[in-house]
Amino acid sequence: MRSLFGTESQTNILESTVKIDPSRSPFIKERIGVIFEGEGMEELLKKLAAFQVTGETFKVICVKNGEEPFEKRRAIEREAGKRIKGVADIRNPQRLLAVMHLNGRWVFGDYVKSESVWFRHQQKPHQYSTALSTRVARAVVNIACPNPTGISAIDPCCGIGTVLIEALSMGIDIVGSDNNPVILAGTRENIAHFGFTGEVTFKDMRDIEKHYDVAIIDLPYNLCSVISPEEQLEMLQSARRFANKVVVVTVEPVDSILIEAGFEIVDRAVAKKGVFTREVIVCR
Repeated sequence: MRSLFGTESQTNILESTVKIDPSRSPFIKERIGVIFEGEGMEELLKKLAAFQVTGETFKVICVKNGEEPFEKRRAIEREAGKRIKGVADIRNPQRLLAVMHLNGRWVFGDYVKSESVWFRHQQKPHQYSTALSTRVARAVVNIACPNPTGISAIDPCCGIGTVLIEALSMGIDIVGSDNNPVILAGTRENIAHFGFTGEVTFKDMRDIEKHYDVAIIDLPYNLCSVISPEEQLEMLQSARRFANKVVVVTVEPVDSILIEAGFEIVDRAVAKKGVFTREVIVCR
């Protein structure tokens, strides 16, 4: 079973040929959209000689990935910048490009630094002691909707709205519901506080009729909402009816209940906070 958070070396930099927005992830700090790569710096520099930036100014940075000294990185930036055709601007460039030594080779491409959107979402008007942290909630949303285009999602146990806020901030089409009417006013206020709009209804998930592509379910567990294994089974059987894919967050083993409900477990991870552990289970 792997950790939801991975290691710093795994999560610090995303090297990608797809233009993924790094701000979607609470772990990725920066991204290089690879254009060229070479086994050595000389090979990469030869490829850069054919690269042209038109219509905007540019700057090249050498991303530190190890113990490269400052002087060496500045020298690499100068050599790379000299090869590229276009107008360089080291103060206010319109396009930021990067060179980095990674896994024994050199890569070059567009550089994007992540904005920690999720960090601001920690300051909600209404808090809930057992709610997911914003960081974990954002990771769970990414697991549930890696490519959100055209995807409809639901959080049927939305609580104070932590998952909803992270999903809405990423442009995901998601609605929320909960069978606790006391907290829903706070849920709506939390969503509006960050400038988002989203449907939040008072409904037991066993009464949901509309169909969704994915459901994110943080199973209730605190003293005020203890549910029996039989109730868990009912909830998960309902989810199987209204969603193609379900991501379950749980503090206790539910594999046997998921299987009895008719799900196939396809992936899982663990999120730890001190001695407290949550398991994230992906089902279909």
